[in-house]
Amino acid sequence: MGDAMKLTPLEIQQMVFRVKMRGYDRQEVNGFLEEIAETVESLNRDNTAQRERIASLEQQVAELKRTETTLSSTLVAAQSLAEDVKRGAQRDADLVLKEAELKAGELLRQARVELANTQRDLSQMHKQRLLLVERMRATLHTFERMLDVEASEAYQDRGAVSEEKLEGESSPTR
Repeated sequence: MGDAMKLTPLEIQQMVFRVKMRGYDRQEVNGFLEEIAETVESLNRDNTAQRERIASLEQQVAELKRTETTLSSTLVAAQSLAEDVKRGAQRDADLVLKEAELKAGELLRQARVELANTQRDLSQMHKQRLLLVERMRATLHTFERMLDVEASEAYQDRGAVSEEKLEGESSPTR
């Protein structure tokens, strides 16, 4: 029968036991073997999925390490460049910084205006929705009243027809 870890679901399903007197119920044993086979198959799938996940994560870690090395060397180069720029062109750097601050301020102002516009639009849409709901409610109430009137008239008409029928039936002329 081999090592327990080496059993495949197919081997478990195809396992045959000898029949002896006063042995186990065959259906129970076969059912149990079927359950074990399904469990082993599920565990095998899970194991395979976990191995694939581990391999993927190991690959990601390797990529991150490569990226870290690249970033580290880039950082060193950037620091060196920054020192050169500081020494050689401090005024240019200040100018660029001021310009960037002005652009950032303008972008922030535009973003606030857009946000205010969006909030206003949302508020208007909310009001329109409420108005639409109220209109629909009013229309439904109108229809409801019309149905009540129709039902009332139909009831009265039915009553009138019944009375006419009764009068006609009691008439001795027929």
